[in-house]
Amino acid sequence: MLGFLPALRAAGVPAGGDRARAFVAALDALDVADPRQVYWAGRLTLCSLPADLPRYDACFAAYFGGQHATGTAVPPVPQPRPAAWPPETSGDTGEPPDTRRARAASDTEVLRSRNLAALTDEERAEVARLLGLLAAHRPRRRTRRTAPARHGRLDWVRTARTGLRDGGEPLRLLRRDRTTRPRRVVLLVDVSGSMAPYADALLRLAHAVTRGHPGHTEVFSIGTRLTRLTREMRVRDPGAALAAAGAAIPDWSGGTRLGGELREFLDHYGQRGMARGAVVVIASDGWERGSAAPLGRQMARLSRLAHRVVWVNPHKAQPEYRPLTGGMRAALPHIDDFVSGHSLEALEELATVVIGGGRGRGGTPRA
Repeated sequence: MLGFLPALRAAGVPAGGDRARAFVAALDALDVADPRQVYWAGRLTLCSLPADLPRYDACFAAYFGGQHATGTAVPPVPQPRPAAWPPETSGDTGEPPDTRRARAASDTEVLRSRNLAALTDEERAEVARLLGLLAAHRPRRRTRRTAPARHGRLDWVRTARTGLRDGGEPLRLLRRDRTTRPRRVVLLVDVSGSMAPYADALLRLAHAVTRGHPGHTEVFSIGTRLTRLTREMRVRDPGAALAAAGAAIPDWSGGTRLGGELREFLDHYGQRGMARGAVVVIASDGWERGSAAPLGRQMARLSRLAHRVVWVNPHKAQPEYRPLTGGMRAALPHIDDFVSGHSLEALEELATVVIGGGRGRGGTPRA
């Protein structure tokens, strides 16, 4: 039964740890020798979106060799596409080098838009390599201090002093403008079971942001506990940084307490200055254990402190997705940018556009 889950994830159904445990618990109360009961136990616990249902039906029929619970035959599930970047060999493949390079570039471009939850192990390794090369933009904020500049308001004092050296004639009009300083970025990455297919890539994105903005980036994992990962993310090598972060996170693929974790962050870190004027990025699917009202209250606190609040939900890329979960409905009124993080392309845009150069507060959240 557990071997069915990797096949289901390869078919494009993001069946994470929480759903796997629910599936096993359901089987414990049913007759596992009855295919019909096994089918409905998996369909009710492992599928979260309408698009998951035909994939689940096809994968169930192919894996167990049976039919749809209604008796209708289902076509076999398509096998995962092999890795798009086979290692180069010293032998002659019969293709010109330019053709091979063009094909590799085309395959990489296709990979950039694929959902991270449906990748093979080889494709995940290539995505990890590409995220390691990502150069995140540095957000900046204007200060009250001024400095000499080409444009800005007229600097009468410097203009007059320069004129005195030139015989009393102000030959040049000198100007001053407000200086800028780096703006702090805070990333809160959900590592619960429902976010398991995306957590690794999101942590690698956090490492890329920390590497390009080391003195002004803070990283936390959220789940059933709040864990500060800033020290681990400052390790230069991506693999070593992710290994250190994995060892530091005690609740990997556990449950979710977004309201409680966000309150702990604000009480111990955010209210004291870490969130003030910062770009705060929350990467989560919004599944909240218990009432969502505490999450709404903490999001209201956060929005009053932060310069911008960005929410990254990998499921937002699904055409039929609607923010109907309690956590998302409670958080949405306090979000400035609501974006997807389901693919390499979406993560690149998040690092370079949303974090590095998005617009300020105002208007509706960016889709």
